[in-house]
Amino acid sequence: MTKREKTLKFVKYVVLSFLAAAAAGLFVAYFIETTGRIESEGLKISSMSFMQIIVFILQKYGLSMLRGAGISLYLAFVGTAGGCVIGFICGILTTIPSSKRDNPVKRAVLYVVRLVINIYVEVFRGTPMMVQAMFIYYGVKLLWGLNLENLTAGLVIITVNTGAYMAESVRGGIISVDPGQTEGAQSIGMTHFQTMLYVIIPQALRNIMPQIGNNLIINVKDSCVLSVISVVELFFASKGAAGAYYRNFEVYTVTMVMYLIMTVSLSRLLRFVERKMDGPKNYRLAAGDQLAPTSGMLSAPKREDVRDGR
Repeated sequence: MTKREKTLKFVKYVVLSFLAAAAAGLFVAYFIETTGRIESEGLKISSMSFMQIIVFILQKYGLSMLRGAGISLYLAFVGTAGGCVIGFICGILTTIPSSKRDNPVKRAVLYVVRLVINIYVEVFRGTPMMVQAMFIYYGVKLLWGLNLENLTAGLVIITVNTGAYMAESVRGGIISVDPGQTEGAQSIGMTHFQTMLYVIIPQALRNIMPQIGNNLIINVKDSCVLSVISVVELFFASKGAAGAYYRNFEVYTVTMVMYLIMTVSLSRLLRFVERKMDGPKNYRLAAGDQLAPTSGMLSAPKREDVRDGR
């Protein structure tokens, strides 16, 4: 990146930050002014304007909705992390090589493992999360007598649901890595586990990073289905506010904006992480590399960044 590009990027961030701060300041000023007017004039909600009702809802239920948003983010982050672990385990197990020359016991074990993983993936990808929530929350209590807390049950549901999707994403990411990488690792005596850990997974992780980000954003939104088992996330908190004053449109407008802020912020954060994982757009060979007689003289051409349209 040239000095001019860095300067323009810095100016853009400064301008956007200033506009965001100005918008936030104007809203806070309007919020304070409207709150004082409602209290001084004793306005009833039936006589308020749309924006006044928004301010009134935030004044009464703002903290409750913020706590619900925090729980939604907690469920999404922890559930996605747990789902990624499950997905990586399933992806590695399903890509273990096997042939007719292998031990029959190994082939039988791999067949059973792959069958179980396939059933798990098909069941959780083929049924709605809301149905899964009801099935797991009440089924665990009925079959094993376990009384899971609502939040714990919600974490389990999001984790196993995300794991089913991530299993296929990881498998695709592993397959997308050039087979020569595996052959090279095996030629120096690496086991399948070592090959996956040190060679394949680091490359596959970059390939599936967008899907991990998509799952995280989806989980932020889909955490609202856990309201059916009384998990007090953002949507559940919003239902309480809407039911108290029968102002569904205004309450869910606030809810929609809060979801939008969370998802857009996470999207930008994940895009930043992806760019960091991409590394620099150009590089220069190390001057001390004795194996390259032209070291220190060559640099790779700039790569096009499709996301930025450059």
